[in-house]
Amino acid sequence: MTGRIRRFHMISWVAERYEIHPQTLRLYEREGLILPSRSVGNTRLYDDETCKRLEFVLTLTRDLGVNLAGVDVILNMKDQIDALQAEVERLTELLQRETARRGAVPRENALAIRPRGGLVPNEGE
Repeated sequence: MTGRIRRFHMISWVAERYEIHPQTLRLYEREGLILPSRSVGNTRLYDDETCKRLEFVLTLTRDLGVNLAGVDVILNMKDQIDALQAEVERLTELLQRETARRGAVPRENALAIRPRGGLVPNEGE
């Protein structure tokens, strides 16, 4: 997050912006659905990332009728998917760097794609 300024909002601003009662925000925090930061004086501070997560929670509850237990399951799955996606991106970048460092893969070691999407050793054309 280098070079980016983090903005923080107090609970009253967030409640008004998203038309939600502050007690509901506190409930979402108790349930672990959102995790606002805290100031030195223990005031809840909502950054843009937390507000974005809140928007997702509100979409699930208001628009899709998902209960809080369901929201928790969905958020956990989303967090796992995001972590896996970041890992795939990291590994892809590592592979690209290593391939560039070593040069092209010899044709006999290359993989070809089967019509149904499976990978098989490239046996020529």
